[in-house]
Amino acid sequence: MSGHSKWHTIKHKKGALDAKRGKIFTKLIKEITVAARTGGSGDVDANARLRKVVGDAKAQNMPNDTIERAIKRGTGELEGVSYEEVMYEGYGPGGVAVMVEGLTDNRNRTVAEIRHIFSKNGGNMGESGSVAWMFDKKGYIVVDKAAKSEDELFEIAIEAGADDLQDEGDVF
Repeated sequence: MSGHSKWHTIKHKKGALDAKRGKIFTKLIKEITVAARTGGSGDVDANARLRKVVGDAKAQNMPNDTIERAIKRGTGELEGVSYEEVMYEGYGPGGVAVMVEGLTDNRNRTVAEIRHIFSKNGGNMGESGSVAWMFDKKGYIVVDKAAKSEDELFEIAIEAGADDLQDEGDVF
């Protein structure tokens, strides 16, 4: 039962759904902007990171004009907020090494927030390079099984420096 007004119930459900969708769109717009800026061009075919984020945005039913505006903002064709990637290092509770990658429009505010989170939870921030030496950046590449045989893919992956090749159904 809707109580007094059915529209009242619909309005609140729609408002909550729109707020959730808006949050996702904002996050995707930031990612598109950064991917376009770091990739050097707004060409989706030439920029793998941008291609992935645009695919994610289309999966969330983001309008094409919104995607295009975010790309133009990232390449500098349009004015807007400038987002930059940041990396912070520190130690968590028990001396656990922690690396935090983030995206911000205000470095000073972000470093204060991260420092607060570390100290609140029993950790502390470290200097640049204090824990980075313990981590290796790894990649994840998905290849259609029809592209090459498993042996050929394995040879290519090992020559490129891969640690592992996993069979995940119709892709490797």
